[in-house]
Amino acid sequence: MASVGYARYGKDNVRVYKVHRDQETGVQTVTEMTVCVLLEGEIDVSYTKADNSVVVATDSMKNTIYIKAKENPVTPPELFASILGTHFIETYKHIHAAHIKIVTHRWTRLTVDGQPHPHSFFRDGAETRNVDAVVREGKGLEIRSGIAGLLVLKSTASQFHSFVRDEYTTLPETWDRILSTEVDCGWKWSLFSGLDDVKAAIPKFDSAWEDARNITLTTFAKESSPSVQNTMYKMSESILAAVPEVQSVDYSLPNKHYFEIDLSWHKGLKNTGADAEVYAPQSGPNGLIQCTVVRDQDAPKL
Repeated sequence: MASVGYARYGKDNVRVYKVHRDQETGVQTVTEMTVCVLLEGEIDVSYTKADNSVVVATDSMKNTIYIKAKENPVTPPELFASILGTHFIETYKHIHAAHIKIVTHRWTRLTVDGQPHPHSFFRDGAETRNVDAVVREGKGLEIRSGIAGLLVLKSTASQFHSFVRDEYTTLPETWDRILSTEVDCGWKWSLFSGLDDVKAAIPKFDSAWEDARNITLTTFAKESSPSVQNTMYKMSESILAAVPEVQSVDYSLPNKHYFEIDLSWHKGLKNTGADAEVYAPQSGPNGLIQCTVVRDQDAPKL
């Protein structure tokens, strides 16, 4: 005998653009998102019996995203994700959980002649603001907010030494190196009881995103980093201190390497150690460092 142990389906890569036009000032504000919806519930028979009577068509999910974007604000994304998830579990009684992912892409207002332009923008890098929300029937809303694709580099003030050395080790210790990474950072909020609870927290979402981003960039720049591990822990601690409603912070930081090039073979040209100026950026392999930092009362017992 066999049975379905896991089932979830939905619509991915739904691209949405919304413009808000202020009729009094003439200023327009734009938001561009990529949305994913995945539903869970009493849908096993669609797999085991080819019974589509329980299937909400994924095309209908796409249409729902567009309609709800017209009917509701799409910012902050935590709110729009909660609106979408709540709609699906309230509209379809056999659906008991909705997983919503929203990736918000950057459009930064242009400055022209020293003034912010009312309706022109530029894509300010690949960084995105991400939200993952899970709405479960009778169990509230889980929300993880995040930053992804934020590429940073510092040309000095990074170290890595005193690590394990054995017969497999060739990496030299260093007290000064280039440090570069692509930040993937998330913070998980305390459980929300429902959509009204999320609405009450609206001012906190943008503030938390700004705090997390500023803490990440400031700590990265100012600290003489002894290791990526220690630096990401300090970032996480600071975010927890800045946003009391957040229960955990997670980072995933790939180490983007820049290697010195020994040019001594060419007329004794010095380009290593204190003389290094020209480096070879590496695409891989690379280190990948991850951690989740929780408040003390939420820490698992080891």
